[in-house]
Amino acid sequence: MTESIELTAETDAAELGIEFCGEWFHPTPGETYSIGRDADLVIDTNPYLHRRLLEIESAQGMWWLTNTGRSISVALATADGAYQAMLGPGTRVPLVFPELVVMFTAGAYTYEFTIRNGAARFTGRGSALDGDSTDGGTTIGAVPLTATQRLLLIALCEPILRGGMMGSSQIPTSAKAAERLGWPLTTFNRKLDNVCDKFDREGVQGLRGGAGKLATNRRARLVEHAVLSRLVTAADLPLLDDAQPADR
Repeated sequence: MTESIELTAETDAAELGIEFCGEWFHPTPGETYSIGRDADLVIDTNPYLHRRLLEIESAQGMWWLTNTGRSISVALATADGAYQAMLGPGTRVPLVFPELVVMFTAGAYTYEFTIRNGAARFTGRGSALDGDSTDGGTTIGAVPLTATQRLLLIALCEPILRGGMMGSSQIPTSAKAAERLGWPLTTFNRKLDNVCDKFDREGVQGLRGGAGKLATNRRARLVEHAVLSRLVTAADLPLLDDAQPADR
């Protein structure tokens, strides 16, 4: 989806920063800055993480983010969750927002960091997907959730929400999340199917595989979407302990 925008993005090294685990990193214009397991910014030694998953470079008068991985898609969102996109392998996007949250999953772990671009001035409407960016950016409207569906999302997102979105978190297995809620695993899986179906119908990417088959990493994608769109926040965590048996 491509919509017209107005923006200016100057490539000043002092104005582009990456915040990861409370530390700041600054790419240099004219040089490619890599992010991954064996890169300029080392995220983790997790063997499921690509050696170089992402690259940041300046070109055409602005900064660009490229997914150089082979199999990991990367979720992007503005801080308020109004804009979201999935950056698939081999695609790139211009960094036109002052702040962009980046989240991806490798193996059992989900990672997140923030890119802040002091030179970017996004003043238009809709998403900025020009050039060769094919990330499937979209704005997802509010999706109504039942009380139990909301609890399911909070349980899956609990490690990230408690950690304050600082670096990396391990998404609970379905069995662990079901235990946290006091639900039978069959009940949890049925409700997970329903939630994934609901968001899939609303256009959220990554919740289904081919031929209508639910994607194996649907829990990770569901967590990414719920956190980045602020469907659940740390303020919701007490609901896990306050839930009554009737809610379960």
